[in-house]
Amino acid sequence: MTLVVAHRGAAQEAPQNSVQAFLDARRQGADGVELDVRRSRDGALVVNHDLDIPGKGPICDLDVADLPEHVALLSEAMVACGDLLVNVEIKNSIDEQGHDPSGALVSQVLAELAEILTDGQVIISSFDLATVAAVRREEPSMATGLLLEPGADVEAAIDLAVEHGFSAIHPFVIGTTPEVVARAHAAGLSVNVWTVNGQSDASELVAMGADAIITDDVPMVRGVVDSTS
Repeated sequence: MTLVVAHRGAAQEAPQNSVQAFLDARRQGADGVELDVRRSRDGALVVNHDLDIPGKGPICDLDVADLPEHVALLSEAMVACGDLLVNVEIKNSIDEQGHDPSGALVSQVLAELAEILTDGQVIISSFDLATVAAVRREEPSMATGLLLEPGADVEAAIDLAVEHGFSAIHPFVIGTTPEVVARAHAAGLSVNVWTVNGQSDASELVAMGADAIITDDVPMVRGVVDSTS
């Protein structure tokens, strides 16, 4: 069955990537959540999509005490997610301030996840190939997904993912075709598609056999998946 994954939690009523958004995702029937991890100046793992906090500056230049109340730590987010699947996206783009090419960020994320008691499953993803490869080298048992930008060469990404021993590709909804899903599955890869907010797109992806749909509209996708099961 295709899994329903809440993009940054269910963020209709609560700030995205907040503890409340993750709790709301569980309430709405999500199978999992997607969240984004960055590192603060004082070395904490912070759950936030954007590099900057409006009015304050880049997270890498801020201490935890400087962050707004709704910005969660990774440990807090994982507790809120409970037994859900958690897609931890490591934000480590080479063109962003705070980029860490050393692998220390990956090591810290893996160490913290290992300490957190959770009944759920974890997959670590990133748009940065080197980051996903570092996860794979350091913890081969961890599920890993290569995130693809819109317009990316998905066929080439499948080859890259296989070469590096990743578990999945995470393509953008536009450009994900039955042929792509079939080829990825034949190569032993899961296909987790982002960000799917249209009912027709969700229906088509379920029919294709996509493994997970990452969405801002959990109730809609939940309904599509349940109606085809």
